[in-house]
Amino acid sequence: MISKKNAEKTDTQAVLVRMSVEMIEKIDALRRTEDDLPTRPEMIRRLVEQQMGRKDG
Repeated sequence: MISKKNAEKTDTQAVLVRMSVEMIEKIDALRRTEDDLPTRPEMIRRLVEQQMGRKDG
């Protein structure tokens, strides 16, 4: 049986992005406004998905 962790690795890829300290601080501040306090990578995913949704619609 394939674990969920292994399944996620087959359909995702890691992306390394350098950001200024100022940008990271802004992302962290935005994270704290969310009810579930997402991780930094999750918050970045949410922001990217929101932006992509704006361009699609």
